Amino acid sequence: MDASTTPQAATVKLLIGGQFVESQSTQWRDVVNPATQQVLARVPFATPAEVDAAVAAGKEAFKTWRKTAIGTRARIFLKYQQLIREHMGELAALLTAEQGKTLPDAEGDVFRGLEVVEHASAIGNLQLGELANNVAAGVDTYTVMQPLGVCAGITPFNFPAMIPLWMFPMAIATGNTFVLKPSEQDPMVTMRLCELALEAGIPPGVLNVVHGGEDVVNAICDHKDIKAVSFVGSTKVGTHVYNRASLAGKRVQCMMGAKNHAIVMPDANKEQSLNAVLGAAFGAAGQRCMALSVVVLVGEAQQWIPELVEKARALKVSAGTEKGTDVGPLVSCAARSRVEGLIERGIADGATLALDGRNPTVPGFEKGNFVGPTIFSGVKPGMSIYEQEIFGPVLCLAAAKDIDEAIEFINSNPNGNGTAIFTQSGAAARKFQEEIDVGQVGINVPIPVPVPLFSFSGSRASKLGDLGPYGKQVVLFYTQTKTVTARWFDDDTTAHGVNTTISLR
Repeated sequence: MDASTTPQAATVKLLIGGQFVESQSTQWRDVVNPATQQVLARVPFATPAEVDAAVAAGKEAFKTWRKTAIGTRARIFLKYQQLIREHMGELAALLTAEQGKTLPDAEGDVFRGLEVVEHASAIGNLQLGELANNVAAGVDTYTVMQPLGVCAGITPFNFPAMIPLWMFPMAIATGNTFVLKPSEQDPMVTMRLCELALEAGIPPGVLNVVHGGEDVVNAICDHKDIKAVSFVGSTKVGTHVYNRASLAGKRVQCMMGAKNHAIVMPDANKEQSLNAVLGAAFGAAGQRCMALSVVVLVGEAQQWIPELVEKARALKVSAGTEKGTDVGPLVSCAARSRVEGLIERGIADGATLALDGRNPTVPGFEKGNFVGPTIFSGVKPGMSIYEQEIFGPVLCLAAAKDIDEAIEFINSNPNGNGTAIFTQSGAAARKFQEEIDVGQVGINVPIPVPVPLFSFSGSRASKLGDLGPYGKQVVLFYTQTKTVTARWFDDDTTAHGVNTTISLR
């Protein structure tokens, strides 16, 4: 990184106190189109003073925002969801240019975030306390859910629209202010979403944005005025964030890496199951924390491997802007090198390379970070391609003699983000959902991410912290429950005298 790199490129701004400002940083990074290597913009690594200024703006805005009527907050998010819908095409095009997803997948990225914005507009129904009347003579007890203060979010490169929209709308709707640190690899669509948020009516200082790497992440974790931190990203960074922010006394939720498995039973609908597996494995070039990276074929379903391979071979690899593209580029040259290195290790470890997606021919985009659909069979625990999250278009196939062996295989993996079963047997599906030790379960649904009415519920090594993003759980995460016990006396009430017990009477 060098401040003199590509000086002609536009600069990505910081958002502090309602103003988009130029960073004074001397550290910058290029935002690169992964299909062409074109430099789209330059993003700054914010200085400590700029992080402090963003937090200070949030702290000052919290004084009035926390008292803003809940209906006013809800109407802002009603307006915001309208603006996102009106700009869907623009947002998807930005996302595709900097991240590489196909345009339909980019629209899906924005849409899944939009669902959370719509959920935030219902905050009046979500942030309700409880009341018990006459818990003792003339005594009522009730709870109120009050905002915490300045909260922060650290988001990854793979969903630059959806995951920021998981975070700041729910935090702000519940009365908090927010400091967002998007991925430095693809911040442009996030910044456009922030522009629309201000247009919708979010007041100055309520939403702030800083950019950067490890130093900025650490500054967020350590800052005394930040009350809660939400993180989505790799297990290594997530563990660091959780430990550091927790030691600083903050609430923390970290959604981290995964190795998502699916079981395919021999009674499953073959055509639908194979199509679902391929979409979940190779969509977004496998760069999803919920990507289906391991399929356990049970019994006779193992005979479907040749058909699965031929279907995968027919998928189109190209830039996300090209019509009919199924698999776009990986986000960076480094990501491509890492995936290709893991493919080499899979071969060395003894797995069978049924389909090699390295070095695909992509006319017109020869400089792109492309890896085509890749399939290994005979994959076993201990192999690098099984133990590591590849985060690329690589599908691992394992075998099991029956459902019990398949469930044991999945439960032995430390991760618990998502899992699925493909079957036409209600008994098998129920056995699976009861016995599988994974937080999010799909039955004939390959990527079981819940809609915002429910909470994202990854588990085990895929999650640190008790409460997940969006849904009911995130309202608890971003609020402090205060319990009030109250008694009011009439002027003519007869006094009971001094009570030295803990009881109410």
